[in-house]
Amino acid sequence: MERVSVDITAAGVARVTLARPDKMNALDDAMFEAINATIARLQKESGLRAVVLHGDGRAFCAGLDKSSLSGLAGEGSSSINNLEPRTHGLANRWQHVAWGWRQVPVPVIAAVHGVAFGGGLQIALGADVRIVHPDTQLSVMEIRWGLVPDMAGCVLMLELMRADVVRDLVYTGRVVKGDEAVALGLATRVAADPLDEAMKLAAQIAASSPDAIRAAKRLLNAASPVDAQRVLQAEAMEQQKLVGSPNQREAVLAGMQGRAAMYR
Repeated sequence: MERVSVDITAAGVARVTLARPDKMNALDDAMFEAINATIARLQKESGLRAVVLHGDGRAFCAGLDKSSLSGLAGEGSSSINNLEPRTHGLANRWQHVAWGWRQVPVPVIAAVHGVAFGGGLQIALGADVRIVHPDTQLSVMEIRWGLVPDMAGCVLMLELMRADVVRDLVYTGRVVKGDEAVALGLATRVAADPLDEAMKLAAQIAASSPDAIRAAKRLLNAASPVDAQRVLQAEAMEQQKLVGSPNQREAVLAGMQGRAAMYR
């Protein structure tokens, strides 16, 4: 089934929909491939002015589907047991679904509702702006499965929030809702209808000088205080150590089993 749909308006606004609603848009291997293919397409799309990223159904993205961890003991370049090679510039294929939105040359606005957990939150963090519903639940969450955030989250969070706030969220995996997320810097603002607000913002951006908007994104990307190359590689190496341990793999898979009810 198609995992991601893209509709581009006459004004050059791409509406990108994560389209696995029966699983709360959880990230299986096909979803990783579809998101990365979408990013590649948008990087080359002529006339593109802005992107709105959202999830179909009752959630933005619930994070990793437990089926994605079937490669824990696998081999080869697509195995989750082989995280260190850089396959997409500074990133590996798992990091690129979040980091890649930074490489799209126009602003990306994430409209976030329901839940954005783990990898789903990191995808939202890759956007330039996050508009969330007041009841949206956001969590770094990886610590609950015996993992660390390794989809560019360490780079993206440290750009947005104080280091002690990032540590709190990473160490505890606690869930925050819309207003607190804004206060912490995890989200930009709240709205009763995040998708509608995101489309309005995208239309405003699309009406501005396209050359100036693209130049502004390049400048803001370049102004990041985080050494992305070093931290992205470090993410992969730390996660590699965790998933490389047989005992840890068993603990992760056992923990993921507890999430199954979420997708029913």
